[in-house]
Amino acid sequence: MEREIISTKQQKIANLARQAPEMVLTTLAHHIDLMWLEEAYRRTRKDGAVGVDGVTAEAYEADLQANLSDLLERFKSGRYRAPPVRRVHIPKDGTKKTRPIGITTLEDKVLQRAVLMVLEPIYEQDFLDCSYGFRPGRNAHQALQALWQGLMDIGGGWVIDLDIQDFFGSLERT
Repeated sequence: MEREIISTKQQKIANLARQAPEMVLTTLAHHIDLMWLEEAYRRTRKDGAVGVDGVTAEAYEADLQANLSDLLERFKSGRYRAPPVRRVHIPKDGTKKTRPIGITTLEDKVLQRAVLMVLEPIYEQDFLDCSYGFRPGRNAHQALQALWQGLMDIGGGWVIDLDIQDFFGSLERT
């Protein structure tokens, strides 16, 4: 039932954005309530590495309602501050180099998911069908298939794969 309510709210947000594209939506935070956070928690991956706080999904879930209520109160009151992101370097395949990634806390992931759930219905409808990055129901394999099909439709072409090595790491630090 909760999923249907969230889905209905998201549809209303999408309809509003579609019907009045010139309208400036100054606040959407009122859509995020406890039920919204519960659904955001359900949609959040729970098997990832822990953030700087060391809190696992199991530990957070042990007192889920209290944790989500506290998160909602801090979010609504403006007291929520995103915690630092834990930096981890993972090895790049086939090299001795590593790639830095940031690992956020579970609670921050839940709130990010809740905000995404509000914003996605507004912006998703504006994307072109050929856009694939970080969109619901789309993945890299589908993007590659679309690229291949597009190349086949025009009888071939050039594909250039570039990796700007350590671009930001080479900037002088002051």
